[in-house]
This record gives sequence, structure tokens and C-alpha cells, in this order.
Amino acid sequence: MGYYNQHYPPNPNRKKKNTWIVPAMLGVIIGILLVTVALPTFMQSNVLPDSQVEQEQSDPSVDQGKTTQTDYVNFDISTRVTEVVEEVTPSVVGVVNIQQQTDFWQQQNGDQTGTGSGVIYKIENGQAFVVTNHHVIEGADTIEVVLSDERHVVAELIGSDLFSDLAVLRMDGEGVDRVAQMGSSDNVKVGEPAIAIGNPLGLMFSGSVTQGVISGKQRTIPQDFNQDGRADWQAEVIQTDAAINPGNSGGALINMEGQLIGINSMKINQAAVEGIGFAIPIDSARPIIEELEETGKVTRAYIGVEIYSLEEVPQAEWQSTLNLPNDVDGGVYVWSVEQLSPADQSGLQRLDVITELDGQEVDNMIDLRKVLYQEKEVGDEVTITYYRDGERQETTIELGTQS
Repeated sequence: MGYYNQHYPPNPNRKKKNTWIVPAMLGVIIGILLVTVALPTFMQSNVLPDSQVEQEQSDPSVDQGKTTQTDYVNFDISTRVTEVVEEVTPSVVGVVNIQQQTDFWQQQNGDQTGTGSGVIYKIENGQAFVVTNHHVIEGADTIEVVLSDERHVVAELIGSDLFSDLAVLRMDGEGVDRVAQMGSSDNVKVGEPAIAIGNPLGLMFSGSVTQGVISGKQRTIPQDFNQDGRADWQAEVIQTDAAINPGNSGGALINMEGQLIGINSMKINQAAVEGIGFAIPIDSARPIIEELEETGKVTRAYIGVEIYSLEEVPQAEWQSTLNLPNDVDGGVYVWSVEQLSPADQSGLQRLDVITELDGQEVDNMIDLRKVLYQEKEVGDEVTITYYRDGERQETTIELGTQS
């Protein structure tokens, strides 16, 4: 089947019309529109820069195959880290420990014994309050605080605590207008970014910033205060790989919201160890800071035992040595009992395994301390559930005092 054309024969007498006139007129109109409308638009959008066109037209020596225009680009490298550092750094200070030394002629001179860091956390009634580490100010006769603008201000020691390694200072608040915002250490997650701010290696590197991640939560580090080879305390800390060096002690561990989540305290100082630093969780530090402000010391309830988490004992020893039933999966075991202590008077013995305090499960040392130090007071009676030789027993203990 072909195309349908009604089979009309061609008319040889019909004259041809001039069909080229209309397309030509349309072409002229389109060309005028392009010149008057499109070209200025292109030049304004820098698709065809007018300066380059003029240069190429006026200077025949210009190589038409090369670009002669140089573009300068500015990059904004500000990040959340730089914003947090700028916001928090003014609240982080240096702390100088000055102790009086007597020379041969019995003249006393104040020598700088050590330096550390501190964090301004409150301004009240014209006074600024600083939290730092106990070991930073231990033995000091005079304490100086070095502000971010390098001013030296003499500070008063309100109180310090050996076991938590915290101390609170008070100083004149004139010129201090920035305090650190306290966050929550209980909400931190392993792997989230963390920023450490302090004064490593003395005041020469004041305001140094290191960045890392939260490497672990609820770590316990044994503390031997009297250097007798036996742990006197188990410090609960946050582990981070942000560099914490001598002089960083007492400085700030900050989250990406610019909030204080820890007080930098220590690091593993071994040649084979890299990137293991520790900070005191701010949720643990906050009530101690408040008590030091109010009374100048920390009064703790205690039961008079040296204990360790059951998880530190090999599983094989749970049955063979401690004789624990199979359904016991956590607790703290008693290593020693102080004579005449509340624990001694209540009948607790070595190798007893404590699993509950007043019906609350105790899976490790952190659980036990939280109950004793956050929920109980000196003089309270506490029911202790424990296992001895595989048998579940209970005893009642009246909490004593340890300062």
C-alpha cells in the first residue's frame, strides 16, 4: 500500500510560488533576537567573559589557545572542632604548684614544683571556681592560675580529695567571662569523637588541643597511694586515645557539643603503650565537686573491705576456689577485711562474694560504689547478700565513715 493522494494528476500549467522569502525573514528575526537578548545574558553569567573578549580582540599577540585569566578561590576550613575549641579554650586554665623551699641561709623561696591544667566551671558573687586534679596541687603552699590571656591569679584551695583525684580552687573572677558547660559522661558512646584541651609539658604549650575518640567507658584503674604494691582504690575512668601528656592533668575532655564530659587525669606511661589516656567522668566528679565546695572534704560511707570485681577472676576459679553456683554471673569478691571495721563486725570474711546491696544487684565494683556513694549515707543500715562456700547468705551492716 502506497501513500494516499486521491490520484490527482499534476497540473503542468500551474505557476511556482517564491517559497524562500518566508524562511529568510524568519532567520533574520531570530538572528536579531540572539544578538540583542541572548548575548548580554551570556556575558552577565560569565559564560563568555567580556574582559577576555575585549583583550583577545585588541591584542593580536594573545595566544588564542591559552587561558589568561587567573581565579582566586577562598576555602572556609572552619569545622565543628574549631568552633568547639574556640568556645571552650578560654575556660581552660593553667595551674601552677608553688612550694616554699629553704636554702642554706634559712631563707624561703617559692619554687614552681609542677604545673597542670584546670577548668573554670562556675562564676558566683565575683568569684571564679576551678576544678583540677588533686595530684596537681598536692603539697602546694601557693597556687597560681594562668588564664588564657596569660594573666597570673593567685587561687585559694577550697578542698581536695585523694581518692577521686579532684580539687576545687577559688579565685577572683574579674575578667573571667567564660565557663565550661557540663555535659553527661553516662551518655557518651565508644567511638564518638573527643577533644582534650590543656597545657602539656608546662605552660610553654598552653591551650594545646588534641583530638581522638572515646576508646572505652567505665574502665577501672588500680591506685596504689602508699606505694606498698597493693591497690588502695579502683578509679573509674573514661578511656580516650586523644593525647594526654604531663601537664594535661586537670584539663578538659570535651564532646562535639562543646560540653565537659571528663577531667583529664592520667595516661599509661610505658614505652610499648601509645594512645591510652584517662579522664574522670564528669557525672562521677560533679557530686564530689559540690561537696568540696560546701565542706572542703569528701566524707564517704564504707564497709571496710578490699574488694575486686568477679570478672577479674578466671572463670575456672569461680567454682574451684570460690565455690559459686552456676547461676551466679557477677559480683565482687572480698580480698581482705579491716579489723574492727563495719564489715568485720558484721561477719564478712575473705573470699566472700557480694552480689546484692539492699536487693540491688552488684555485678562489679562500679555497681557497689554507686550504691554506697550515691544512694547511701554514713550510719545507714544495709543488707548485704553474699555467697560463702557456695551458700547464699545475708548480713546487715551499719555503714561507717572514711574521709
